[in-house]
Order: sequence, then C-alpha cells, then structure tokens
Amino acid sequence: MFSFLLSFVSSALLTLLVIKHSKLHGPALDNNFNGVQKVHSHDVARIGGLPIFLAVAISAGISAWREPSLGFWLLALLVCSSIAFAGGIVEDYTGKVRPSRRLVLTMIAALLGYLVLDAKIARFDMPFMSWNLVSPWIVLPLTILAVAGIANAVNIIDGFNGLASVVTIFMLVSLAYVAWQVGDMFVLVSALTVAGATAGFLIWNYPVGLIFLGDGGAYFIGFMLGELAMLLVMRNPSVSTWYAALLLIYPAFETIFSAYRRMFVRGKSPAMPDGIHLHSLIFRRIVQWTVGRKEARALMKRNARTSPYLWLFSLTAVIPATVFWRNTGPLIFFCLLFIISYVWLYARIVRFKSPRWLIWNKKN
Repeated sequence: MFSFLLSFVSSALLTLLVIKHSKLHGPALDNNFNGVQKVHSHDVARIGGLPIFLAVAISAGISAWREPSLGFWLLALLVCSSIAFAGGIVEDYTGKVRPSRRLVLTMIAALLGYLVLDAKIARFDMPFMSWNLVSPWIVLPLTILAVAGIANAVNIIDGFNGLASVVTIFMLVSLAYVAWQVGDMFVLVSALTVAGATAGFLIWNYPVGLIFLGDGGAYFIGFMLGELAMLLVMRNPSVSTWYAALLLIYPAFETIFSAYRRMFVRGKSPAMPDGIHLHSLIFRRIVQWTVGRKEARALMKRNARTSPYLWLFSLTAVIPATVFWRNTGPLIFFCLLFIISYVWLYARIVRFKSPRWLIWNKKN
C-alpha cells in the first residue's frame, strides 16, 4: 500500500499544480465544444496524463530504492511506457499527432517490452489443455497488436469525467490482488502504483472535470494495463489467459465493436470518431437533462451521471475475472455473457428501447 499512497499523493498534488497553472498551457486547453464527442462547456486542460506519469515515475523510483530487486523491472517498464505516453502527450499539447502515429509509437513500446521485459503472449489456455505458442512470427505480432489495442481501447472509452479512470482503477486493483495471490511482487507494486496515480488524478477529474486525462494519460494507463496483464499471466502459469481477456473485455470489445460498426454498418473508416459509442448513447438517451439543454450546470451533471452506468457495467467483467482468475471454463462463460449483454444493451438503446430500470429522471 505504500506504493499506492505515495503515488496517490504525488499525483493529486501534481494534478492540482497543473490545474492552477492551466492558463500557461494554452495549446493544451480543450476549448472545442462542438465536436461529436465533446460534452463540456468550459476550457479544460487535457494534460492529466502528465502528473500521472510523473507520479508513477516518482513512486517507481522510491520503490526501486526500497526494493532493489525490483529496480530493473520498474525502470524498464517505465521506459517502455514512456514511448506510448510521448505520442499521446505531444498530441495533447499540439493536436497534430495523427492516430496512426500514436498507434505506431505504442506498437514500438510493446516491441521494446517484448525485447526487454519478455512481455509476450506465449500461452493460450482452454478448459482441459494449454497451447504453448513458440513461433516468434506468431507471438511477436500477436503481442504487439494486443498491447497497442488495449492502449487505444482505453483512449476510446475516455469520453466522460471519471469513466476511463475508475474503470482502469478497477482493473489495476484486480491485477494487484491476483499478483498478491501468486506472489508476483513486480506486478503487485506496478499495478498499485499506477492505480494510485490514477486515483490522485480522479479527485480533480470527477465529478466536475477540472482536468482531462488526455491522450497521454489514456495511452500510458492503457499500455500499463496491457503489459501488466500479459506479464502476470505469462509469468504465472496458474493464472488463466482468459483472466486477462475477461478483465480487459470492456474497452477491448468496445473498440472491436466500434470498428465493425464504422466499417460494415456505416461504411466509414474505423479511425473516424463518432458520437455513438455505448457511453455516448447512455449520455444522450438514458441520463435525462437535469436543468436545461444549454446550461453548463445541467451539462456537468449529465456528464457526471453517465460514468457510473459504465463503472457498474465494467464490474460485471472485473468481478468474475477476479473471483475465477485460475478457472478457464467460468472465465470463458463470463466473456461470452459480457459480449451478449453488451450487444443486447447497445441494440436496445440505439433503437430507443432502453430498459426502464436504466432511466434516471431525477430533477435536481
């Protein structure tokens, strides 16, 4: 818990510092209120990833000093993640880094993790057997696509105050718990460090959104999630590979489903942003207006009331993943159940047939 608390305090203070001096970061202020995914009404600094990254670096350095055996691993993981973080934070400051370039940088970071940390997908579990993947021609591209995909997926679900932050904290705490169960101190310390830094940022991001996570924060946290989930599973054969699949299924399936919807339903590029993600539909069609359609106070309330729906939905995957982390059969079942539930819920909402128990009509 020392790593979590140190990272939390560092991140909270650094994030406050960024907010207080946000006027100095003119290019990094989000003042576009008309985009398809924009749901705020005031200028907000979008470099929340910077204090998170710095807090993780500070905490990792002190943890390495306290536990020298972890020093190399923590430093190597931080160096790898910095490449993914760099593309995102430069985009936050300049707005000129295309998604394809950010994705390439994240893939380079995953490649470096493969070479330095031996972070790779080398095993695939089934209920009564396990397949070892040996060929680097299979392992390497599979690893790179998986890690880069998760980093991009976290960026995609980062649509409302507290949404990506809380969801990833759930996942990181689950990773820490399973790492503690199997005695993997490196993953335990790393997961708690990133969770603490994200929680320190969260207190300023939710509910009022004084600062945004930004691409830098989303890519950094997403990369860390992908790497740590992979390392935990591959370093500890008792942890099923389906644990990682179920744990990360919400952002992963959101990304896959969005790409399918854009390409095959709408006939557009999968990289083109739109406003009909599941969280966007919940914002528009379930969470009701509280004061007035054009009032900033109403928009802020509506924004804050959207995220808890997705927090609870993500827990339908995180909780069974944490409970059944070593049992492949139940993990596969809950993966299928989550996919079916997601598609059913999306179809109901998009057809204006939202379940009545989801509607929030409270006026205050």
